[in-house]
Amino acid sequence: MQSFKNVTVLITGASAGVGAACAREFARLGACLALVARGEEALSAIADELSQQTEVLTVCADVADLQACDAMLASVVERFGPVQILINNAGLHHRGDVRVRSAEDIATMVDVNLRAPLYLTNKVLAGMQQLGAGAVVNVGSLAGRAPLQGAATYAATKAGLRSFTYGVADEVRELGISVGVVSPGPIDTGFIMDHIDEVEDIVYSQPMSSAEEVAVNIVRLARGERLEISMPWLGGKLTTLSYLLPSLRRGLRDRMYAIGRRNKNKYRKV
Repeated sequence: MQSFKNVTVLITGASAGVGAACAREFARLGACLALVARGEEALSAIADELSQQTEVLTVCADVADLQACDAMLASVVERFGPVQILINNAGLHHRGDVRVRSAEDIATMVDVNLRAPLYLTNKVLAGMQQLGAGAVVNVGSLAGRAPLQGAATYAATKAGLRSFTYGVADEVRELGISVGVVSPGPIDTGFIMDHIDEVEDIVYSQPMSSAEEVAVNIVRLARGERLEISMPWLGGKLTTLSYLLPSLRRGLRDRMYAIGRRNKNKYRKV
C-alpha cells in the first residue's frame, strides 16, 4: 500500500504521544482517521486539530473492554467502511517488580497490551481480505525483544505482541495484507517522562526517540516495507544479543544501569 489517500486508518491510544503523532502523519498523507482513546478531552483536541485536513471520527473507548471494541468497530465501519489500516498503539505499564504489583494490575496490562491488539486484528482481517489489501502495525518495544527486570509483565506482553506479528504476517502474506511491528526504546512522551522516577534506570541507557520518528516508521510498516523496525538500530542489535546470550545481558546490566542513571539525571535538568 503506497498511497493513503482516503484510506481508513484506525489508531488506538490516539489522543497523545505516538498515537497522536501517527494521526498527524496519516492526516498529512490524506487518510481518513478513526481515533480511539479513553480520554475524551484530549481525543477531541487532536480531532479538532486534524479535522481541517481530513475526515476524523473519534471514539472514546477502553480497548480492554471487548464489548467496547465491538461497538467502536461498528461505528468505524458505519462511517468509513472496512478498516484498511489498524495501528495497535494503546499501551499500559504498571511499573515495578511482579511481587509488588496486584493481580489486577497484571491482568489489565495483559488486556490492554496483548489481548486487545489480538482481538482487534482478528476483527479487521476479514474486511481487509475482502478488499485484497490492508495493514496491521503493532507498537511493541525493545522490552519485548529481551527480558527486562522491573518490567517483566510489560516485557512479556510486548514479546507476545511481537511473536503474534511474525505469525500473522506469514498467515496473511498471500492475501495482500502486511503486518509489522515497531520496537522502540525510550520515547520522549509522557508515557515515561511524566513518571521518570518510577521508570527503570536501564530504560534510559538507550538514545531517546521522538514520537514523530516512531510515527514515520509506523507509516513505513503500513506500506509493507519491513516486518520489524527497531529503534534505535543499535538497541535492536543489543537486545538480540542479550536474548541469545543471557549471561552477556546479566554481565552488562550494571553498566547499562549506570548509563541510564546518568541520562535520567540529564533529563531531569532539562
